[in-house]
Parts: sequence; structure tokens; C-alpha cells
Amino acid sequence: MDHVPRAARHETPLERADRNFAELLQELRVTQTGVQILFAFLLTLAFLPRFPRLDEWQRGTYVTALLLSMLAAALFTAPAALHRALFRKHVKRRIVDVSSRLASAGLVVLALAFTASVLLVVDVVLGRGAGIAAAAGTFAVCAGLWGVLPRWMAHSLPKAGSGTGARERRGVR
Repeated sequence: MDHVPRAARHETPLERADRNFAELLQELRVTQTGVQILFAFLLTLAFLPRFPRLDEWQRGTYVTALLLSMLAAALFTAPAALHRALFRKHVKRRIVDVSSRLASAGLVVLALAFTASVLLVVDVVLGRGAGIAAAAGTFAVCAGLWGVLPRWMAHSLPKAGSGTGARERRGVR
């Protein structure tokens, strides 16, 4: 169904915007849970007995991770606030477009928050070098799965009107 042309869905532009917004909100529900757990975890760290023993660099990493997770949470909840503020203003398509950009920015910030969080924890547990290596790996995984993989898949899709794409749309392989 993903390769079905717009006209084959028989939906109006408003129905399409409604469907797109519903799909976006479902995606945000998944990411929002992870952001909330990360943010709550980071909030509690400052109250642990070992926290005062962190060095200045670790505290800076902590504050960076905390602020990035807060920003990610704000970006992921912004579409709901935007929709609420513009409800019944007949701008659903615009809400979907802006919300999609907010969600994309949220993923970038979330990748950075994950990276900073892993850096902090592994630095405290195993040392600075291991923390940096784990952070680099974390960033590479996020960038690969959230950036490179979708772009690669989009690039490898058959072009509209090609024989292969037309057969796949009809369910023929």
C-alpha cells in the first residue's frame, strides 16, 4: 500500500492531511516514551550520593544531556500544542508540514541526547576513552538507523512509472 499513488486512495486533501497527522502522532507516541524515560533518569542523577564526585567535564556532559533531552521532549510535544492552538483554523496541511519538521528536529536532538547520556554513564563507569568510544558508537547507530537507512531506502525505491514499481503496486513481483 506504500507505493499506491495518491489518487488510488480516493481521499481528499483534508482526509490525506488528517491521515498524515494521525500517522505522525503515532510515531511521536513511540519516541515520546523514550524521551520521557531518559529525561526522568537524568533528572534523578543529580540527587544521587555519587553525583557530587563528578568532575567538571562530567557535570557539563550531564547538563548537556539533560538540556538536550528536555529540548527533544519539547520538540516531540510541540505538534500537539500546535494542533491545539490552531484547531479549527483550517490549516491542517500546514500543521502537518510544521509538525513533521519539528519531529525531524526532535530526532536529531534525541540522537545528541542519547549520545551525551551514554558518554556520561560510560565515562563514569569505565573512563573517558571508553565513554567517548561508546558515545561515537551511539551517534553512529542513531545516524545510521534514523538518517542513512531511510535515505538509502528512499533512494532504492523504484521510480514512479517504472515497470518494476507498477508491478509492485499491483502486487506482482
